[in-house]
Amino acid sequence: MIDDVRAVGRRMYEAFNTQDFGAAEEIFSADFISHPLGTTGAGSVTRAWTRFHERFPDVQVVVEDMLIDGDKVAVRTTLRGIPADAVAQGPPTMLEIFRVRDGRIAELWGVSTLR
Repeated sequence: MIDDVRAVGRRMYEAFNTQDFGAAEEIFSADFISHPLGTTGAGSVTRAWTRFHERFPDVQVVVEDMLIDGDKVAVRTTLRGIPADAVAQGPPTMLEIFRVRDGRIAELWGVSTLR
């Protein structure tokens, strides 16, 4: 199970970095909940990723740490391609926790240093 959970997490970041927005339908459950954005569904991910890439066209998410506990994953990432004036201090980072159900991300929580 750990390998399956890790694989869906890695696939999420790969899809984001390559702007493969259509992959969201395969990665996120139909009833996916993004707690930070207050949105639901895989389509909300596609819209959020599109807006993010419009704001920061050169952005790349680099996974620094990925910790797995059962069906939950905690990931610390660094964002590259973000202008210095868009972050509070230092290199932009994110901490995300997501829950995997039936091979798809069902729920996500997160914080970042972006303004």
